[in-house]
Amino acid sequence: MLHELSRRQFLKAAGAGLGGSAVAALGFGGAEEALAQAVRPFKLARTTETRNTCPYCSVACGVILYSLGDKSKNAHPAIIHIEGDPDHPTNRGTLCPKGSALLDFVHSETRTKVPQYRGPGQREFKQISWGEALDRIARLMKDDRDKNFVATNQDGVTVNRWLTTGFLAASATTNETAFLTYKVVRSTGILAFDNQARV
Repeated sequence: MLHELSRRQFLKAAGAGLGGSAVAALGFGGAEEALAQAVRPFKLARTTETRNTCPYCSVACGVILYSLGDKSKNAHPAIIHIEGDPDHPTNRGTLCPKGSALLDFVHSETRTKVPQYRGPGQREFKQISWGEALDRIARLMKDDRDKNFVATNQDGVTVNRWLTTGFLAASATTNETAFLTYKVVRSTGILAFDNQARV
């Protein structure tokens, strides 16, 4: 069955073909690509590259952060561009939509940058230092372990279990860091131990 071509469709196709031929004939066929390749080196010429891992999910894609600053002692460089790391074995330079929008995440005014604590019955969070946060976590873990540690089971067999606290590890770590995390958590007796990669 022949497809009927309307006059409007014919004129659209002919106009597009004529425009494309004219642009190519004038030597502008690869102009957009050439412009993009020329602009990128200038944009990133004076930046510092830092390799990191995307914080969003458990795939752990590699990213390259480009920061620009005068490198003086008291100046903090600003991140101006983020892209996928082509040398990373997980993503080989590609990023999902969330990873592609990392620059907005980094510069977001609502991003949590310091530890915050809200006490029982309080409505507002208050900023605390990293030292206070880590001390509080350690104190609560120690108190809970002292109260609920199970050294032996009902048959008198040594089990050394701590069942009232769990631990969720990050998947975007190296094998060495993951192994050390596992050894530390298991040495406390925690059995409820999982990894973000399974979430």
